[in-house]
Amino acid sequence: MKAALAHLAIILAAMSFSDLPSGLSLLLGFVVGAIVLTLLPRASGSLRYGVRLWRIGKLILVFLKEFTLSVWRVARLVTSPRMQFRPGLLTVPLTLTRDAEITLLANLITLTPGTLTVDVAEDRSYLLVHAVDAPDPDATRDDIVNGFQRLIKEAFEP
Repeated sequence: MKAALAHLAIILAAMSFSDLPSGLSLLLGFVVGAIVLTLLPRASGSLRYGVRLWRIGKLILVFLKEFTLSVWRVARLVTSPRMQFRPGLLTVPLTLTRDAEITLLANLITLTPGTLTVDVAEDRSYLLVHAVDAPDPDATRDDIVNGFQRLIKEAFEP
């Protein structure tokens, strides 16, 4: 948390003292902050700040890719003449332990077209997910576990 606040302070300082347009000064502040906090581990409180930023960026890129592919799949399903949906309710086992991580996973699933997080088990051992088209429920479950869940765990676990 200290690292994120320090990074935000560097971004705000770059935007305040720069004559560049706001978008460029924001980008400059982000890059300079990431470099400084990666090279000065005591300032960020962690040796892994740069690695964490990279992993968060990777998670965002994978989400954007999955979002785009899902939009295409759902559009193809809806516009096909036969509309052969194979909906399913899946239980996705959770290896994440913190509420914020579970919430992020549930939201990424819900934001992806064609899937919806229905519920989280009381003991936080699984998510109940509805998929519009799940011809192979095990493959869909594995995609979530080995995709979003793994990337969230890599990015946010201490």
